[in-house]
Amino acid sequence: MKEYKNIQSVVGPLIVVSGVSDAKYDEEVEIYLDEQDIRVGKVLEVSEDKAVVQLYESNQGIDPKQARVRFKGSAMMLNVSKDMIGRVFNGKGKIADEGPSLLDFEARDINGQIMNPLNRAYPDQFIQTGISAIDGLNTLVVGQKLPIFSGAGLPHNELAAQIARQASVPGAEIDFAVVFCAMGISFEEARYFEDEFKRTGAIEHAVLFINRADDPTIERIALPRMALTAAEYLAFDLNKDVLLIMSDMAHYSNALREVSASRKEIPGRRGYPGYMYTDLASLYERAGRLKDKEGSITLLPILSMPDDDKTHPIPDLTGYITEGQIILSRDLDKRGIKPPVDVSASLSRLKDKGIGAHKTREDHADVMNQLFAAYAKGKELVELESILGSSALSDLDLKYVAFAQAFEERYIHQGFYENRSIEETLTTGCELLSMLPRHELKRIRTLYLDLYYGKAS
Repeated sequence: MKEYKNIQSVVGPLIVVSGVSDAKYDEEVEIYLDEQDIRVGKVLEVSEDKAVVQLYESNQGIDPKQARVRFKGSAMMLNVSKDMIGRVFNGKGKIADEGPSLLDFEARDINGQIMNPLNRAYPDQFIQTGISAIDGLNTLVVGQKLPIFSGAGLPHNELAAQIARQASVPGAEIDFAVVFCAMGISFEEARYFEDEFKRTGAIEHAVLFINRADDPTIERIALPRMALTAAEYLAFDLNKDVLLIMSDMAHYSNALREVSASRKEIPGRRGYPGYMYTDLASLYERAGRLKDKEGSITLLPILSMPDDDKTHPIPDLTGYITEGQIILSRDLDKRGIKPPVDVSASLSRLKDKGIGAHKTREDHADVMNQLFAAYAKGKELVELESILGSSALSDLDLKYVAFAQAFEERYIHQGFYENRSIEETLTTGCELLSMLPRHELKRIRTLYLDLYYGKAS
């Protein structure tokens, strides 16, 4: 390790050190104010004999003339162990609960590599979340990257906790390990997650990484990389199927913008750095399945869209990298539909690979397509009824209106503690479709109508 006292300037979370030799990008750095006060950072940029160090903590009290900078010679590391399951870590990767330290561990570089596309195994195994709006219409599969697009004040945290509690693979002996990464959340939200995981027993197969809103902003850049490192260890070393939930990616992206502004980089769209797409891809593409490994990482990043704008750079770029999106609706939330999933706007690009015979049920695809079509027509007629009145609608139109209302109240709405099996979800769908005449169900094959539609009606 090399030590210097040549701090040239301190600007926000950045420190410029001169007279440096052999410094490496992403190398971990310690700044000694005195023997008790040690700050941590990493090398962000190297140019000739100068190094720009990014602090993970406050710069308050740093005296450029007195502080010592020590370059550790390696990138930031996370201690991983089978004993980390059930534990809570802070934004520095240190244990934040009241339990003992990890005794048997391995230190790993948090800056892992993305998966080689040639080594990826195609995701095709159905995950039952217990949520009809996802399981029945926007199915999640093992190894998929499926973000949740939300907005300020919407219950994405409750939805995330529900998925973490309920995720399973029917017919397979899979017990998901959950890695939960929370960035920039309030003290109340942090307490909610910890209490919820402990109360339901989900903490027994979960690892929590929590960075609160009053913690250093810069920690939010390292935290998802720590969570991914932990997920990779659990999946590919311990052969576990891992569900990785990251919330809120908007806070991560804002931290990225803050550091970019401190470095005086040329801003891109809405002030975000031009390399944000590459940066997000370096996170998301670390999740998936590998051909020669038993474990997997299924990624659910959550992001709150500023002003509910799907064209904002954060959801826009995320949508390009991932395999669909689950979108929460403010209108449904106002009407008390929980979880308020907008099934029409949501999309799972891999859903066709995870449904059907021997996975869910042979009529799943037909029922899904018919529900989408009937709900879309019903919503159009609801809007028409609000303009022209019910007297302008035919008897068949009124049946579609009733179907759309029942679909939201019985299929989408289930609360955050009801865990439905895929059989219950599909049966509920068939019961709702029985509100319509049989000749209107043109997307379901006659064989399946005879098997299931008659029973539901």
